[in-house]
Parts: sequence; structure tokens; C-alpha cells
Amino acid sequence: MDFLQPVTWDDALAAKAERPDALPIFGGTDVMVDLNFDRRRPQALLDLTLVAPLSDWDHDGVHLRIGAGVTYRRIIEELGAELPGLAMASRTVGSPQIRNRGTVGGNLGSASPAGDAHPPLLASQAIVELASVRGTRAVPMTEFFTGPKRSVLAADELIAAVLVEPAAGPQQFAKVGTRNAMVIAVCSFAVALDAERRHVGTGIGSAAPTPRRAVEAERLAAELPWQTGAALPESLTRKFGQLVAAATSPIDDVRGSADYRRHALAVLAQRTLTWAWRDYQCA
Repeated sequence: MDFLQPVTWDDALAAKAERPDALPIFGGTDVMVDLNFDRRRPQALLDLTLVAPLSDWDHDGVHLRIGAGVTYRRIIEELGAELPGLAMASRTVGSPQIRNRGTVGGNLGSASPAGDAHPPLLASQAIVELASVRGTRAVPMTEFFTGPKRSVLAADELIAAVLVEPAAGPQQFAKVGTRNAMVIAVCSFAVALDAERRHVGTGIGSAAPTPRRAVEAERLAAELPWQTGAALPESLTRKFGQLVAAATSPIDDVRGSADYRRHALAVLAQRTLTWAWRDYQCA
């Protein structure tokens, strides 16, 4: 196995172009598990830890541009106020040691349907920035995933960053698992309220071949009492949960049945919408 260790972004892209078989590694929290269990045996590893720009984040116009190497711990500590949903999800990822090493870029690269960062990024209408020696392209989160652990990432491309607008209202995230953290989600859900646009964003994890939105549930934003801030009727939150469950296509596996996932997501959706709306009332 060859080991490549570029120190600049240009060198990293050149290395990936020359060796498209090279497996990128940064935090290693997914890659090393696969290597240790002999699930993957790449011809080369492309270590990106010395590429400093990947560990930076900054405001880029209307978006926050978060480098692919920014860790979950830094998202919690440095971006929790601007991206509360993503910070909530980050707190459920693994142990403190994993959060110190794991990155959102790595979560996207793995493209697991159960990735904890994916639902809040979908709810916030995030954009994934992909780069190669051929140039840079911006891919909406809704178009990034193509199947279980598959994405639109080309063989010569690397994930440079994710672009997310700072929260324009309350956000919530919740997941079901045998524990609150250090566990793969049986299912997860994120909601993001935007009072100015009168929009509700959603993100569903671990209940379909790819992470996905609940588009029909989002359309209920038109029925929310944005102007008065009145309490949400139980019939509305229940309908929201039902529409979220209907947007899924889960399977039976060792972590849970398809029926359980649908039921759990209906409950999570109803609860998170209620919690987010209470935050909106108090704002």
C-alpha cells in the first residue's frame, strides 16, 4: 500500500488525479475501521491532514464555508450558535475521542444513509463543494447521494468543503439508537425553521437507501401560524410526523425493522417540530 501525504491543496488534487485509486483519509474514524476489519484494502492512502485549508471555516457570502477537515468538536464549540442543528447531531457522534478526530467531510465521503451530519445538512439546504484538477463544482445535498455509501464524487475528486447558511430560526435534531451517542442511528431526523422565508427544512437519516428530505411534510410550513406564534395544534404536528414517515423507504435489519423506523420517525418528527416551534415562540 502506497502512502501519499501532500501539504498543499493543489498537490492533493494532483495526487488524486494521478492516483484516483487512492483512498482519502483525514480523521480516519471510518477508514481505519474498514482497514482494521479488512473490509477495504486500497492500493494507496491519501493523507490530507497536512493540507491546512481543509481545517478552516469562514463566512463566504451568505454561507458558512466549512472545510472538509473541520472536526465535530470544533463544530460544537465554534459553530454551535450559527448551526445549532449540525452541532446537536455532532454531539451524538461517537465518543469525545471520535469527535476530536471525525469530520463532516469524512461523513459525507462515507455517504452512509445513517450518517449523523446528513439530516441537519439536508434540512439547512447545504451545498457540497467538490474539487479536482479539472475545477470546482457545487452540488446540493439533495443531489449528492446516489445510493448506500455512494455519491456523485468522481474518482479524481475530493470534498473541499460544505456550504451552509447560518440558521435563520430554531433547529432540532434527534435520533433513535441503543444509546444517545457512540452508536449507529436506527433512524434520525432534523428540522430547521426559517421564519423570514416561512420555510421548514427536513432531513431523514437511516430510513432509505440515501439520506433524504420529507418534501410533503415541508409543505406544511404554509399552515404554521408564523405571524401570531400561536401553539401548534396536535393535529398539525401529527400530520407532519405522518408525512415524514411516508417519505421513507426503510428496510429490516439487525438494528430495527422497517415498521419500527417509520413509527419512530413519525414520533421524532412530531417532537422536533414541537420543540423548534417552542423555541420560535420564545425568540
